[in-house]
Amino acid sequence: MTSLLREAASVDVGKRLRQLRDGRGVSMRTLATMSGLSANALSMIERGKTSPSVSTLYRLSEALGVPVTDFFAPETAKINAVFVKADERARVPFLRGLWEGLGGEQFSGRMTPFMITLESGASSGPSHVVHSGHEFVFCIRGQLEYLVENQVYTLNAGDSLLFAAHLKHRWRNAGGNVTNALIVISDYSEGEHPMPLHMEKE
Repeated sequence: MTSLLREAASVDVGKRLRQLRDGRGVSMRTLATMSGLSANALSMIERGKTSPSVSTLYRLSEALGVPVTDFFAPETAKINAVFVKADERARVPFLRGLWEGLGGEQFSGRMTPFMITLESGASSGPSHVVHSGHEFVFCIRGQLEYLVENQVYTLNAGDSLLFAAHLKHRWRNAGGNVTNALIVISDYSEGEHPMPLHMEKE
C-alpha cells in the first residue's frame, strides 16, 4: 500500500489546481475566500512547494464545484465506453486508505465503480453517508464492516452487499489487516458526486 500512496502523491496536484482554477476563471484570492484557505497557502500548493492534505483537497473541490478526483486526472469528455489499464487508474489517498478509480470518472452513465484499500482502523468517518441510487460492495481481501441503518454486515473475502443508498450507511476496517474492496455506486441523481462522501477526511 505504501508504494501506491507514493504513486498517488507523485501526481502534480498543484498544476491541476491551477488548471482547474484558471479553467473556471477563478482568481487565487477568490478561491482563498471560497475555500477558507489563505492565498499564500494556495500559491505554495500551485508552485509545488507544499503538498495539500486530504481535507484541504476536499475544501478546494467543494469551492471549485468539482469531484476530488479531478485533482488527480485531467478533465475529459464523458464517453460511453471506458477502458482503464491497471497501471493507469486515478489514485487518491485519504485518511488511512487509498481510492482507485475504475473508469467512472470518464463514464457518461450514472455508475461509479472504484477500489478501496484500507489500513486497519480506516473508515468512512463518524457521520452516516446518504445519497441517491444503489451501492454494491464486494470484499476482496481482509474484513469490511458496513453499517446500513441499524444493521451491521461483516464482509469477509468473497462476501458481497447490495443496498439502496438512501439508507444511512458507513463502513470501517475493524480488523487488524489491510482490506481491499470493490464498490459500485449506480443510478444516482444527475450532478451528484457520491463517491467522495465515502472517504474519511483528516
